[in-house]
Amino acid sequence: MNSKITSLRQLTLILVLAVSGHTAALAEERKVEDKSADAAGWTAIVRDSPYWASQGVYQNILTIRRWVLKESGYCSDSERHILFDMRGQFLGWISNGADRATTQKRLNDTRQSLHNKGLTEDWVAGDRDTNGYPFALACDQPHVDLDLAVSRYLGIQTSDRVWGAWDDLSFATRDQPGSLHDALMYIVQRRSEQNRYTLPVVLPRYLAGQILIESGGQARAHSRADAKGILQLSPSALNDCRIKPGNYWHRLAQIDCALRLMHQNARNLQPVFEERFGHLPENKRNELFVLLLVQAYHGGAGRVQALLDDELLAKPAEYFAANHQRFTAGDIAFGMVFHNLGRDRLGLASLYYVADVQLATEALCRTNQLASTEFCAWK
Repeated sequence: MNSKITSLRQLTLILVLAVSGHTAALAEERKVEDKSADAAGWTAIVRDSPYWASQGVYQNILTIRRWVLKESGYCSDSERHILFDMRGQFLGWISNGADRATTQKRLNDTRQSLHNKGLTEDWVAGDRDTNGYPFALACDQPHVDLDLAVSRYLGIQTSDRVWGAWDDLSFATRDQPGSLHDALMYIVQRRSEQNRYTLPVVLPRYLAGQILIESGGQARAHSRADAKGILQLSPSALNDCRIKPGNYWHRLAQIDCALRLMHQNARNLQPVFEERFGHLPENKRNELFVLLLVQAYHGGAGRVQALLDDELLAKPAEYFAANHQRFTAGDIAFGMVFHNLGRDRLGLASLYYVADVQLATEALCRTNQLASTEFCAWK
């Protein structure tokens, strides 16, 4: 890879495409935490939880999201809800009722039972308009078929391969089309050689994971929010990249546009990130920055920036920066959101998205095609 693909400390990265329709199909959890709330009920529990409670939260959330994506573990039966606490620790599950009201009652009865057994210090009843605590997540919700998405990305079937031209890019041929993976790496390398973007070496892996989660690798993916293509770009983002409507689904154009927006918007996050976390060891700093950038893709760079520099919202980040030795990069990224639930539009859906992208990258790097490549080595 070209030397312009460099470390995160030197780089400017990511974008602000709040395009994913990746939300949980729950009872009360169908609503994302997108409005201010007084410190009562479940928000009081969030406010009262000490910051150290975020130890292990990243791996815990990865575990419950893995059950959803793979339809395994406690989600081997899709007609269930699983319950978890502020640390993302699995606490229990219920079988869904015949209707929403019955399911809601079972959730609340289970919450109270978990509290009575001493498995959680607090519990709060939820309803269709209010989150309860412990948090609940439905096993039956929209998610990609990860195995099929990986197959599409790697071009296992000829019909999933790509070729064509965009701008000054020309990739593969009709007679010898290439995989989405090869297209992604070609565009990253080409733009790097042209000095258009300065990007981290780890970016391609996470962008690949986003392709899998955003669209399952399907070229004609189209969300209810009017996001389009393999990276689910909004019409405004596509227009900013000077892509005409006839090329909205063009896979080379989609990748090129995402890279451009990443480069453009990273500069807004880099200074505040370095001011807050620049003293962390390089590997941890780099990993944390990438996770925050993926989070920005889902929820917006402005909201992520507020977690770093807003007088109120940045208090968790201030604590984690001072005590980073006790937390993984993932714990810090997720803890900054967890301890602000109910205050800002970033919420559980943002954490689920980042977790799913991480799981998608892991799935790619377990394949024979990529496991031993530089693509799967952390930089």
